[in-house]
Amino acid sequence: MNVPEYDAIVIGSGAGGAAAAYRLVSGGMRVLLLEKGGHLPKDGSTLDVRRVVHDGEYFSREPWLDGQGNSIVPEEHFNVGGKTKWYGAALLRFSAREFLPEAAYACLGWPISPHDLTPYYEQAERLLGVRPFDCEPDLAAILDRLQADSAWQSSPMPMGLSADIVNHPNEAAHFDGFASAKNLKGEAETSLLSQLQARTNFTLLPDAEVDALLGHPGSPATVSGVRLRDGRIFYAPRILLAAGALHSPRLLSRYLSETGLGSVLPVAALVGRYVKLHLLTAMVSVSLGIKADLIRKTTVVINERFPHSSIQPLGFDAALIEALMPRFLPGALRRAVAKRAYGFFLQTEDGSDVGNRVQAGTPPVLDYDEARLPAAALEHRRLTRAFQTALLKAGLLSFTKRIGLNGTAHVCGSLVCGRSPADSVVDASGQVHGMIGLYVVDGSVLPRSSRVNPSLTIYAWGLKVADALLRKFQLERPALSQVGTEAAYVA
Repeated sequence: MNVPEYDAIVIGSGAGGAAAAYRLVSGGMRVLLLEKGGHLPKDGSTLDVRRVVHDGEYFSREPWLDGQGNSIVPEEHFNVGGKTKWYGAALLRFSAREFLPEAAYACLGWPISPHDLTPYYEQAERLLGVRPFDCEPDLAAILDRLQADSAWQSSPMPMGLSADIVNHPNEAAHFDGFASAKNLKGEAETSLLSQLQARTNFTLLPDAEVDALLGHPGSPATVSGVRLRDGRIFYAPRILLAAGALHSPRLLSRYLSETGLGSVLPVAALVGRYVKLHLLTAMVSVSLGIKADLIRKTTVVINERFPHSSIQPLGFDAALIEALMPRFLPGALRRAVAKRAYGFFLQTEDGSDVGNRVQAGTPPVLDYDEARLPAAALEHRRLTRAFQTALLKAGLLSFTKRIGLNGTAHVCGSLVCGRSPADSVVDASGQVHGMIGLYVVDGSVLPRSSRVNPSLTIYAWGLKVADALLRKFQLERPALSQVGTEAAYVA
């Protein structure tokens, strides 16, 4: 019999994993946090347009296949803090209606109410330093003209950025898709994990790829440990999957197959299914005036003619917009256009289809086709045309580019939570139906992707699941709820 070294093991240090670890450690549990990648450098290279955008230096190189057998490389990040180091820090709550099922749009419902998540939204916002920023002059002028049609409504964007970022122009111009070198972004490592460094009950192990889940001897439905790719084994009575919506289902799928549970547990048929990406379009809009806004991403725009969609400015300056333009254009033309351009990001909630799925294998498969979601595809096409037309009326000529299958920044929903093992993988407490000791705290659980970015909801879910685990732990073992505060942080 193996004696557990930890009270909980968390696999993955992104939004959900870091939030869960933060709550568990703060409450006194001994937690091991395993991260496949290492720490990012603080030398400014994560702000370098050439290295980040052109060379893709910090993206995963893991090869995948799409549903037709074509090679793809999803834009994933393996590093401490996960994709939160690179996100655009737009941290919005889901609306109340986005917790409900919507059959006409193929949207699943949540097993919890928005009120159940509200205190955890509030906690996440405090921890991440969420705040609005003033709408800058160039964007304000565009919005004034755009909102001559009252259907287009704008509101301040809740952002996980330090107020001090405006005093660091290179950071302010390169936070959206870049990792801060000065800790000016509210994200998993800076806002959560760094607060745990002085705790003896917390161990962060970077460069530690989990190869397999391990079951309790004689009881495979009870998960009690993990094996790393380098052969090391760790045990705990609670294993929290937070490897991300492309990776957590693969770990679970392999475990179910290897133990024979795949032919016993009803949830096995749904592992990896209902994956969602958002339907995404990037739009670059050009007018005669040179644009001087710094942050840019300060506002969210909606139009209730498109109730599952939202629009946000891209936090891209002229240098970055130029870098994204076709290289066959003359350099002088690219620079002239980029100085006069504003970027926008259009996103539409994609519903859930059982055919859209992640499959474990070598290589793994991301089988996703928006044709399975005709209502979402139609709304996104109409949104793109309407916004392009509205901007033209406002004096801006716009060019669009659809984000393809590689664009997995918002991927979620591959281990959906629900009330029944017949139609979901995870219950309202985060535990996998029919299993003991295995929980999911990343975006895999999301039944709906919503019209906005999912990050804040993933943080909130991680806090909620961990809070319930902690309460149960403290009732069972109150003597262990107080621990020391010296560092056990593995650099």
